[in-house]
Amino acid sequence: MDFEQLKTFLEVWHHKSFSRAAERLRITQPAVSAQIRSLEREVGERLFDRKGGKVTFTAAGRVFEPFAEHALDCQRHLLLMVSEQRRSPRGEVSISAQESTSLYVLPEVFGEFKKQYPKVALKIARAEKLRTIEALLSREVDFGIVSLPVTDQRFIVETIHEDELVLAIPKGHPLSGVRSACPKDIVKHPFLLPKEGRQRDLLLNIFRMHDVYPKAVMEVESSELMKRFIGAGLGIGFLPSINVEAETKSGTLEVVKIDGVRLSRDLGLIYLKEKSLTHAAKAFLQIAIGGVRLEPPPMPVRRKPPPPSAEPLP
Repeated sequence: MDFEQLKTFLEVWHHKSFSRAAERLRITQPAVSAQIRSLEREVGERLFDRKGGKVTFTAAGRVFEPFAEHALDCQRHLLLMVSEQRRSPRGEVSISAQESTSLYVLPEVFGEFKKQYPKVALKIARAEKLRTIEALLSREVDFGIVSLPVTDQRFIVETIHEDELVLAIPKGHPLSGVRSACPKDIVKHPFLLPKEGRQRDLLLNIFRMHDVYPKAVMEVESSELMKRFIGAGLGIGFLPSINVEAETKSGTLEVVKIDGVRLSRDLGLIYLKEKSLTHAAKAFLQIAIGGVRLEPPPMPVRRKPPPPSAEPLP
């Protein structure tokens, strides 16, 4: 039993004629008859009486008619909803990202997405990189936003944010006002390090390259906690520049440049190659990789005072 058979059944009933139904459906009369016979075989009863050149319902036909109408109404509603979703995505999009990414990188992307697609719900799961990848592989979430690189060939990777790690110090720290420092200078002060992850490995590698290591180290579990500890004077540490943008503007934290060291920190939106994306997920992907691309704030430039005028004084 299919929708075409149901349409044919109702056309025959509405026009009380197989030939008129064939004209309306733009098929041959034998084709109409064949569809009705096939439908009657599936139902197990005759649906029409064709006596004296008239077409009328049998008792089974009268029972079947409201079912056919309801089934076709459901089909029309389904097609309308699918078409509407294509024009205006609905449903839910789920994203996994670490805490600092959720706080500093994603709000602008989410704001733009919700402005364009208010009927789509956004579900955010806060997790570190390894847990995010696990969630993607188990199809718990649609997208993950993690630090790059990601070399797993099962994922498509789109860079959505380019940033760098900067050394943040509290107001009034001994390094305050220093335009630049070298690694051997900064390790003299209490240092905050991530408890685990790529950022920690990157920093330790920098220290090894310069044959130095911080004398006093406190490990912290998140970038947000590290920022609070730095502000409280418990130590200094490297954070993404976007994480401390507001604090450097307000003067509660300062940024010190490290000679010969630039630590890039790029974020990528990743998702499974084999995953079929919904219209809502495709809309989010388009905005995340093309609609809003956040850049790190420019470092302040100190201008030199102009040279004294060479003209003689009057």
